[in-house]
Amino acid sequence: QVQLVESGGGLVQPGGSLRLSCVAPGSIFWIYTMAWYRQSPGSSRELVAQITRGGIRNYADSVKGRFTISRDNAKNTVYLQMNSLKSEDTAVYYCNTLPIDVASWGQGTQVTVSS
Repeated sequence: QVQLVESGGGLVQPGGSLRLSCVAPGSIFWIYTMAWYRQSPGSSRELVAQITRGGIRNYADSVKGRFTISRDNAKNTVYLQMNSLKSEDTAVYYCNTLPIDVASWGQGTQVTVSS
């Protein structure tokens, strides 16, 4: 069982920025597309952004133009730079592969956007 470790969440005002990090074991980082997901209270977990091994990115419409996903292959780390944050971005953010590996879910990192 492999678990991913997310970090970088916190409380930020609307319009602010945060950068999330996710460290993944090389056994999956080098094989799979990596992705960020989020889940807010009362909602199902949704795909936010994805990046292939070759660096091709895709985003949910709700974050396009505000969020940027990237990966550092030397550190087995995937990042999510979040700018112009809105209250509706409040959620627990998780990283995982795409398709999802259920056994790899980590604890996530809480992002709260509030004034």
